[in-house]
Amino acid sequence: MNRLFKIFSIVLLSSVIFPLASHAEGDAANGEAIFNKKCKVCHTFAKGDKARIGPNLYGVHGGKAAQKEGYKYSKGIVAADLTWDDATLDAYLLKPRDVVKRGKMVFAGFKKQSDRDDVITFLKTLKD
Repeated sequence: MNRLFKIFSIVLLSSVIFPLASHAEGDAANGEAIFNKKCKVCHTFAKGDKARIGPNLYGVHGGKAAQKEGYKYSKGIVAADLTWDDATLDAYLLKPRDVVKRGKMVFAGFKKQSDRDDVITFLKTLKD
């Protein structure tokens, strides 16, 4: 319960401190370029692609965490019971270990708000 409270607090705090940032629209083309530079080593994003070190991220925005077929998720991400909305993705992309303590993701995060906005906007395009 304490860990869930911390996750909720991070998401809530980020949406209070950065109300525009968690709902800002970024540049999808730049988000794809950032993804290809920083994320593609571990993640795929085309519909039907197999997972790599991390899960395929097609359709991730708006969905529940740890639900993609063909990927073995950590206990931490399963227990977190997250929905990948703008605010949760923003907090996760800033500092993944603050949102999911025992997750597999080793990436430290994106410091620049504009990079997070752009990646989130790109992830929103990955849907039917």
